[in-house]
Amino acid sequence: MIKFKKRKFILWFKNTSIKDIPLVGGKNASLGEMYVNLSKKGVSITNGFSVTAYAYFYFLEKAGIKKKIKEILKGLNVGDLKDLSRRGSLIRQTILRSKLPKELEDEIVKNYKILEKQYGANTDVAVRSSATAEDLPDASFAGQQETFLDVRGSEQLLVACKKCFASLFTNRAISYRQDKKFDHFSIGLSIGIQKMVRADKGCSGVTFSIDTETGFKNVVLINGSWGLGENIVQGNVTPDEFYVFKETLGKKNKAGREYAPIISKKLGSKLIKMIYDTENKVRPVKNIPTTIAERKSFVINNREILQLAKWTVIIEKHYSEKAGYFKPMDIEWAKDGNTGKLYIVQARPETVMSQKNFNVLEEYQLVSSGKIIVTGSPVGARIGQGKANVILNVKDIDKFKKGEVLVTDMTDPDWEPIMKIASAIVTDRGGRTCHAAIVSRELGIPCLVGTERGSRMIKTGQEITVSCAEGEIGKVYQGLLKFKVKTTNLKNIKRPKTKIMINIGEPDLAFSMSFIPNDGVGLAREEFIVNHFIKIHPLALVNFGRIKDKGLKNKIEKLTSAYKDKKQFFIDKLAYGIAMIAAAFYPKDAIVRFSDFKTNEYANLVGGSIYEPKEDNPMIGWRGASRYYDDKYKAAFKLECLALKKVREEMGLNNVKVMIPFCRTISEGKKVIKVMEEFGLKRGVNNLEVYVMCEIPSNVILAEEFCKIFDGFSIGSNDLTQLALGVDRDSQLVSHIYNERDQAVKTLVSQVIKIAKKNKRKIGICGQAPSDFPDFAQFLVKEGIDSISLNPDTVIKTTIDIVKLEKRLKR
Repeated sequence: MIKFKKRKFILWFKNTSIKDIPLVGGKNASLGEMYVNLSKKGVSITNGFSVTAYAYFYFLEKAGIKKKIKEILKGLNVGDLKDLSRRGSLIRQTILRSKLPKELEDEIVKNYKILEKQYGANTDVAVRSSATAEDLPDASFAGQQETFLDVRGSEQLLVACKKCFASLFTNRAISYRQDKKFDHFSIGLSIGIQKMVRADKGCSGVTFSIDTETGFKNVVLINGSWGLGENIVQGNVTPDEFYVFKETLGKKNKAGREYAPIISKKLGSKLIKMIYDTENKVRPVKNIPTTIAERKSFVINNREILQLAKWTVIIEKHYSEKAGYFKPMDIEWAKDGNTGKLYIVQARPETVMSQKNFNVLEEYQLVSSGKIIVTGSPVGARIGQGKANVILNVKDIDKFKKGEVLVTDMTDPDWEPIMKIASAIVTDRGGRTCHAAIVSRELGIPCLVGTERGSRMIKTGQEITVSCAEGEIGKVYQGLLKFKVKTTNLKNIKRPKTKIMINIGEPDLAFSMSFIPNDGVGLAREEFIVNHFIKIHPLALVNFGRIKDKGLKNKIEKLTSAYKDKKQFFIDKLAYGIAMIAAAFYPKDAIVRFSDFKTNEYANLVGGSIYEPKEDNPMIGWRGASRYYDDKYKAAFKLECLALKKVREEMGLNNVKVMIPFCRTISEGKKVIKVMEEFGLKRGVNNLEVYVMCEIPSNVILAEEFCKIFDGFSIGSNDLTQLALGVDRDSQLVSHIYNERDQAVKTLVSQVIKIAKKNKRKIGICGQAPSDFPDFAQFLVKEGIDSISLNPDTVIKTTIDIVKLEKRLKR
C-alpha cells in the first residue's frame, strides 16, 4: 500500500485543505479548501466529508483484489476497444463483488449519522468520486469516475461508495491513464459525501473564470439549465449562457452605484431537466421535458448571475494567490429550489486554456467553399476533415477508425477512447461547456455542438469538412475543402508609433481578435449586431402594440419571447453585442459607430418594409445622421443611445466612444449631439467622446467647423472615394474609375489630417483602403495620421510594414 502521512478513513471538509490531494483527491481537497477559507468570504458550500484514498487502498489490500486487477490489466492494448471493454468490466465486477472491511463500513456510517444531525434524518447526499491525480495542469480526469445523487440512508451510501471505487476502472479512465503514462496503482480514489443541494427543484450549471473558447481571462462564463447539472456536462441540453466582465465587477461609479457588467445573455433551449426518480433504485434520477415557460426564461436572474461571478472571482483569486501564478478555475454551482439559495459544489483548475501559448497566433482559413450540410456552435477556432462515421450508441465505438469525423447525438466520458483519434467531432446536442466541447478543446480538435440534426443529415462514409473558424456559426461542408493555417509569433512584432486599431463587427470574434497586437477598436459596426442578433426593425419593436399583421406579430413574438417590453429586447441585445467588443479590448478605446444601414437594408429587417421608404439611390439617401434627429426615426435612435448608455454606465465600459456616420452638415452634427444628450449621452460627461465619420467632401471642406463640435474624425475611404469621384462603386459600367488611391481622394485625406492635427483633434481611418493597399497605409503614415483601423486579417502584416516605414522616416 502507498504510504500515507494521515492513516485515516474519513476526513471532514473543515479539516481538509488543498495540501490533502494525495489523501482525498483534487475535488474533495478543493471543497475542503473552500469550506475552510472561502465560506467566511460569502461563498456558500454545503458541509460534508471524504472517504480517503487510504481507505481505498486499505480496501484493495484487505479484500485481496489488487493482484487480481493487475493480472487482468496485464498485456492490455487500449487501442483494442473490445478487449478494453472486457477487461474493464472484469475489474469493476471484481471490486463490486468484494466486501468492504467492517471497520471501514462502520466509519462511513458513523460520520453519515453526524451529517444527519446537522441536516436531518435520512438526509440526501451527493456521493462523488475524487481521484488523487485529478486536475493536474496537463491532465483533466473530470467526468471519468462516477457520481451518485440523492443517496439516502446508510445502506444506499455504502453501495454508492463501492460503485465509486469501481469507477476508477471505467474503460475511459483506464484508457486515459494509459495514454498519460500514469501507473494504475499510483492513483487512488477518494469519495466526497456532501449534503445535496436540491437543484432538481431549482437549477444548476458550470462557471469558468476564463473564456473556454479563446482563453480570454477578463470574463466569467456561466452556463445553466433547469434541474440537476449532469445534463450540461453530458451535453443533453443547450444551456443558458452568460458572460460577466471581471474588470468592473464589484466596482462602483462616481455616484456610488455598483456596476452590473453582464455583457452577454443567451437563452438556451433547455428541452429537458434531470430530477430525482424515487422509484428507480439503480439510477435514482431521470429526465423529464421542461415546460414552455421554463424554456423561454433564464434559469437565474441578474442578481444571481453577478453573485456567481463574484464567487468565481473570489475562488480564482484564492487559488491564484496560493499557487503564486494566475490559475483559472472550472466551477460547478447549484441553486436549491426549496430555499432559493445558490451554492458552489465543486471547483477545479481549468486545464486547457490555462496551458495555451498566447504568444503564437494560429489562424485557420478556408481556401475554397462548398455546400453546407449543417450548422452549429463552434468549439475551437480550427478546421478538421475526413470521412464521417455516424455512431449513435457507445457500444458501437469499436467501428470507429483513426482520422474519421465522429458524428453522434452527444458524448460522455465513455466515448473518450475514440474522441482522441477523431479529426473532428459533430454532435446534435450540447452547449459550449458540454462534455464533447471540453474534451475536444483538451485534444485540440474542432468540434461542432448543438447541430440538432447532424446525425441525420450526415452519412457514414461521406467526406466532410468541419469548420469552426468562421465566427459564431460553425459549419459542416460537403467534401474535403482546402484550408490553410497561418502561424505568427507575436513576440517578434514591434509596436509602431502610429496606432494600429481593428475593425470589428462580430461580437463572438472579439475575444479571439483581442490577442492580435492592437491599440483598440477603430470601428465597431452596429449593423452586424442588429442583423444577426436582433433581426427586427427597431420601429417594429417601438410600435409592437400597434402592429396589425398577425403573421408579423407572431414572428416578432417568437424572436423576443423572453421580453414583455419589446423595446428592451433591442436595447439589451445591442448593448450585449457592443459590450462583448468593448470588454475584449478594455481599457483601450472601442469606437462604436451608430447604425449606418441604408433604407433598402433597413427594409430587409423583420417589419422593416412598413417603416422604410423606397429610394432610387439609398447610398446617398436617408442614412446616418439624417435619420437620428428625424421624427420618423428618432424613437428608434433612442434605443441605440440607451444601449450605449447601458454599456458605459451600467456595465462600466467607459472605454466606448461613439461615432456619427454620414453627417453632411454642421447643422446635422449639432442636431444629433442635441438628440444624444436628450437620450442620456452627453459629450464630455463620464469621458464620453463623440467622433464623426469623414466620408463626404463637405466633412473635409468644413473640417475646421466640424472640429468645434466633435472630438475627432475617422476617415471612411469607401464613401469618400465614391463621393469625391462621383462614382457608384456598385455600378459595373464605371467601377474601373473607382480608386481610393486617386489623387483627388488623397488630397482630401491629406487636407483633413492637417486640419485635425492643427485643431488637436484625433484623426484616424477605418475604411477599406489601408487593409487592401499597403502603399495607401504608408501614405497615411507619412501624412501623420494618428491611427489606422484595419480588418483583423491584415493587422499583423500592416503593423510590420509600418514599423519599417517609421524607421526609414526616423519617427
